[in-house]
Amino acid sequence: MSSAQLTTLVEPKPKLSTIGRFLQYFAPYRQELPLALVMVTIGATTQAIGPLLIGWSIDHLILQGNLPGLLKMLAALTTIYIVGVWAIRGQIWRMGSIVQRLLGQLRQDIFDKIQSLPVSFFDRSEAGDLMSRLLNDVNTVNQAFGLTIPQVLGQTFSLVGIIIAMLAINLQLGLLSNLVVPLMIFTTGFFSRWARGRFRITRQTIGDLSAKLEEDIGSVREAQAFNRTQLNIEEFDSLNAANRRANVQAVAVTAAFLPSIDFLNTLATAGVMAYGGYLAVTGVMTVGTVTAFLLYVQQFFRPIQILSQFYTQAQSALAGLDRIFQLLDEPATLQDAANATEMPPIRGEVRFEQVGFGYTPHQRVLKGVNLCAQPGQMIALVGPTGAGKSTIINLIMRFYDVSEGAVKIDGVDVRSVTQASLRHQIGIVLQDNLLFSGTVAENIAFGLPKASQAEIEAAAQTANVHDFITSLPQGYSTRLGERGTPLSQGQRQLVSIARAVLINPRILLLDEATSSIDTRTEGLVQDAIAILLRDRTSFVIAHRLSTVTQADQVLVIQQGEIVEQGTHAELVALNGIYGNLYSLQLGTD
Repeated sequence: MSSAQLTTLVEPKPKLSTIGRFLQYFAPYRQELPLALVMVTIGATTQAIGPLLIGWSIDHLILQGNLPGLLKMLAALTTIYIVGVWAIRGQIWRMGSIVQRLLGQLRQDIFDKIQSLPVSFFDRSEAGDLMSRLLNDVNTVNQAFGLTIPQVLGQTFSLVGIIIAMLAINLQLGLLSNLVVPLMIFTTGFFSRWARGRFRITRQTIGDLSAKLEEDIGSVREAQAFNRTQLNIEEFDSLNAANRRANVQAVAVTAAFLPSIDFLNTLATAGVMAYGGYLAVTGVMTVGTVTAFLLYVQQFFRPIQILSQFYTQAQSALAGLDRIFQLLDEPATLQDAANATEMPPIRGEVRFEQVGFGYTPHQRVLKGVNLCAQPGQMIALVGPTGAGKSTIINLIMRFYDVSEGAVKIDGVDVRSVTQASLRHQIGIVLQDNLLFSGTVAENIAFGLPKASQAEIEAAAQTANVHDFITSLPQGYSTRLGERGTPLSQGQRQLVSIARAVLINPRILLLDEATSSIDTRTEGLVQDAIAILLRDRTSFVIAHRLSTVTQADQVLVIQQGEIVEQGTHAELVALNGIYGNLYSLQLGTD
């Protein structure tokens, strides 16, 4: 399934809105822009004055045989062009610096937005497509605007200067030269509308391709184990072919556009040569003036060609900006309330009051759930896959907001406090905890980056992982690869427990924390968890019922409802759903 199908974003804004929003990024640099514009003006002026001096030199110096005057004019022209070169260099450096800082801010805004979006957004989005927006789409904007904006500004000012000079020399010939401008504007507008749609498709297909690539690289072991590699190759080939077709169609637009502009350029030059030659022959204009005019015509179409090429290239960048702004416009549906306060130090009472919740409006996961955990109690959540156990944990962390009822901690509705202050006091250990590229110490201190080495080692000792870490080649400074390689599943789990120990949470959430690990490591994990649970309110999800026999409450959940509730002994004696499950597991252990 493509990211276009999985990712639901707001509709693209109109082009003018996209351009306007992009221009807003120049606002912080408005004090630097005047100097750049001065340099642009100097560069444009030096280019516009050159042909005029050359034409005057032909009539008054070359044809008059005035060699000393010609040498002085050459020196003057050389000085003018040197000044122009330095001005152009300065404008490119200045504007290039502004644009690169602007793009850096755009990347930062995208990353900040991704970090602030609720978990529900990522349920319907693909990581590869988001990476494509941050990297590929911004890179496309960089290619179109990074170095060309200074050039485009210079060429625009040069074009204005050239038009003024041409009209000043000879109004009729100047107007004749500009007859093709409306045709160029029409041609550019026609091709730009065509190109914009094609380039938008290329940005979407590269996003789909990136998402597929990220997914398949991350699951290559599973693909080989299930003999799915050939099917993955075929699916990637299909997406790759779609991207190739989209790019070929986009290139076809450019291939048709540039020759059209060249043809209009040639047409205008021929018209100027014919009419200008006639005026020179009839004595209406001098040879020098006609020569100057031809030089201006050549200069006149160079900016137009560059601007036309830029306009075409900009369609790809604008398509990328459309996708970027779609992401930046994604509503943060899980926000702190306007009057949200800091969560006071948590004692540990957790209440669900008639809680109803669904990940989609038409599919309820929890229905009227009521529960109460007193400070320091261990609550075990038991039930089949999809019953709603993990959803309860997600609501305590406020990864989602309830659809009905309320979740309260120490009597405080979690929606009335800031998310950061709430989550700072809650620890979570998942079935498959993610470790990051970095040192072991950095992974333990993930939730408390300013922790001291002593605090990190104390947390590791509590989690029964200190001895293993010190046996590594560089101890706590040993660098781990992506997802914590080369540590085993159990070792990664112990490191994640140490991470939870370090932040010293008052509420602890464990989601299948002892599954998928070997028996020996499970003993270490169980001992670490026992220490971690001490004097803390905890919610423990476990399919192995032997791990929750000491729970203060066992909640049996089916189809989003609590169907049985009590201690392990009470539920076994009840001989209901829990009792049957426990007997079944006891017989198979």
